[in-house]
Amino acid sequence: MGICIGLALLAAPLGPLQALAQAYQCRMPRQLAPPKPVTRDGPARPRPIAGYTLAASWSPDWCKTHGNPKAMQCDTRFGRFGFILHGLWPEAARGLSPQWCAATQLPRPQMLHKHLCMTPSPSLLVREWAKHGSCMTKDPAKYYRVSAILWRSVHWPDADRLSRKEDLTAGDFRNAFLARNRDWPRKAIGIHLSRRGWLREVRLCYGADFRPLACDTRRLGTRDDTAMKIWRGL
Repeated sequence: MGICIGLALLAAPLGPLQALAQAYQCRMPRQLAPPKPVTRDGPARPRPIAGYTLAASWSPDWCKTHGNPKAMQCDTRFGRFGFILHGLWPEAARGLSPQWCAATQLPRPQMLHKHLCMTPSPSLLVREWAKHGSCMTKDPAKYYRVSAILWRSVHWPDADRLSRKEDLTAGDFRNAFLARNRDWPRKAIGIHLSRRGWLREVRLCYGADFRPLACDTRRLGTRDDTAMKIWRGL
């Protein structure tokens, strides 16, 4: 299953400094150890691709929740991050999504290093390729490049500023996103909160042509009128 690079419509040249997360700072190590193989958490499921999800984690909340200051995205020696790319996921027309297709090669350390300011976790980059990217292309470099093109095409709202708004709702976040991304349908912006109402992840929905498309209920998540909070942690 190849990736249709109709992405030229979205692509600004990536250039030598790679696509950044919403990074306040990014100082990555010069070298990485070779990646380790990933253990599957479910069955192989090659299926036709009908669309995609670009999942962006709110890093301060992840670091608060997981309590691991040594994780690269939480360790201030490596930077300070807002939104980071969790992954680009292929979606099926209905039912369970494709996963764990035939990943026959591990990405090289140099390839991972290029994208650490977008996804500041080598192990997550490897896992996303093995679980999701392998169902889109046989080439990990192409998977990361497509992910970076989509990532760079998104203009994230100022979540720190939003976090200070009284009576913040998911609708306020969608309004702020749409103010910076005017070609997006409102229903293509999925917002996922913790049980206590803290922002965890934003899931952006695309059709098979990589154009924004309304999410299904599962990916859309929280309704506009739901109260939400954003952990700054900075």
